[in-house]
Amino acid sequence: MTAPFSVGQVRGAPRLLLRLEGLALGLLCIWLFHKSGASWWLFGSLILAPDLTMLGYLAGPRFGAVLYNAGHTLLWPVLLAVIGWGVQASLALALALIWAAHITLDRALGYGLKYSSAFNHTHLGTIGQPGKAQ
Repeated sequence: MTAPFSVGQVRGAPRLLLRLEGLALGLLCIWLFHKSGASWWLFGSLILAPDLTMLGYLAGPRFGAVLYNAGHTLLWPVLLAVIGWGVQASLALALALIWAAHITLDRALGYGLKYSSAFNHTHLGTIGQPGKAQ
């Protein structure tokens, strides 16, 4: 018998597919970054930078979730990549790939977009509960 479905949380095969997509896209971003010739020092220095958005939780879970989700949606790195490509700015492309790699590898690890109810409530399950976001 399976656990009851929680509204807003993906479970079972769809969750596995989302995590595998995250892994595939994360590896693609890393490969493209490698092909770009950008500095691995830049990659290492900035790969965790999007997690600074967690500081929003100091102002409460609602603001924290909004800020965290803003920094962990692929919309911004895609926009940055399009702009970087359009103006031939290799640094913008490198930054976009680092940002996208962070987000997609987070998804592969089960860290999803946050709900305002609590930091550990994500669209991929509850972080820290065995079998829910592992």
